[in-house]
Formats: sequence, structure tokens, C-alpha cells
Amino acid sequence: MSDKVYIPRLSKFSYIFPDPRDSSKEGLVAWGGDLSPNRILSAYAQGIFPWYNEEDPILWWSPDPRLVLFLDDIKISRSLRQSMRKYKVRFDTDFESVIRMCREVRVSKNEKTWILEEVIEKYTLLHEMGFAHSVETYDEDGRLIGGLYGISLGGVFCGESMFSIKRDASKVALAVLTEKLKEWDFDFIDCQVPSDHLKRMGAKEIDRDSFLDLLQKALQKPSKIEKW
Repeated sequence: MSDKVYIPRLSKFSYIFPDPRDSSKEGLVAWGGDLSPNRILSAYAQGIFPWYNEEDPILWWSPDPRLVLFLDDIKISRSLRQSMRKYKVRFDTDFESVIRMCREVRVSKNEKTWILEEVIEKYTLLHEMGFAHSVETYDEDGRLIGGLYGISLGGVFCGESMFSIKRDASKVALAVLTEKLKEWDFDFIDCQVPSDHLKRMGAKEIDRDSFLDLLQKALQKPSKIEKW
């Protein structure tokens, strides 16, 4: 008997994904298709996101467990509060610089990155459509020193990547984002895959089925489709 697992290939003409509950723990749901805005939004609404290297086809994932930050669980240390008072945070003023810096910082560390030019192009388009958002941290001299970006749907913010070139810069962006999402009655931030950095800030792993149930509940809220 073969141990090979069949991974469906997506049609370019359909945005229907396989049920992520039926995928493996690693969470590879499907491959192929394209990064059209409708397909990306359809994926996120089903708990699926694209993540692949330049030499790969587009790969679509829904891992088990899933890392989630419930807004009331964020941990803000005394030193982080000091940084929050020192730095300035803005929303949606320089989305493309944030996504490019997320890429460049990884490349500078000789790490592989899924933030390819086609990803930058399509997520910038989603930003222009009001679905993708950036949170930017600036120092006292007005320089962009950190930030994050992601997709907003219903009551969930799906975090994609973050970067920091000065101490606490990305943490400040996340902390301010969390405060704002509380004001807007969001439910949680989807952090996607386990990260010690985010766990120290209060994120926790939950099983995929629980995540998908929480996601569907959060999607019943109206989406904040606008510039933030």
C-alpha cells in the first residue's frame, strides 16, 4: 500500500478549496491556482493561507495546531510600555514599505522568504481594496523601524509577517494593533504557525478544528473594509 498523500491541484477557474479539516497535521491543503484577490480572500475565510518558496508552485496551508492571539491575552512588559511611549505607530500609511521590509530583513539574515514579488503585488492590491493593512512603527526621527501586515476579515486579523530593525519595534506595532482591534470588537489575531516570540507575548496554540470554529464565528461580524 502506498504511503503517498494526495494533495489536490486547484483549478484556475474555481475558488473552491478542499476542507482543511481533512488535511494532515502539517496542513498542506492544496497546490496551484493563482493569487487573485478573490482566491486569497476565499482561502482566508476557510482558514487557509498561501505559503511557498520561489522554486515551488503556490502551496495552500491550514496547519494543526494553529497559533492564535486572543486580544485580552496580550502580555505587555514594562520595557515594552516604555517603547510604546517612545515610538509612534501609524496604520496604512506605507503598506508596500512594510511588506518589502518584512522580506528584506529575512533575506538579510539568509532566511528563505515566501514574500515574493507576486505576493507583494497581490497583497498591495488587497491593501488598495481595503482588506490588507499595515501597522508601522516609527522612531523619534520619523524612520520606519518596524511593523507588520495582514488581512482583515470579519472579526479576525490574519497576521502575515512582521519585522523590526530597532528593539521592540515589531512588538510595539502588535501591541498597538491589539488595542485598536479591541476597540473595533475583533475576536482574535490569527498568527498562523507557532512562534516562541509571539507565545511570549501571549499567543497560544489551539487545535485546527477549534480554530476553524472560532473563525466561522468571527466571520459573522461585518468586515472593516476601508483604510485604517
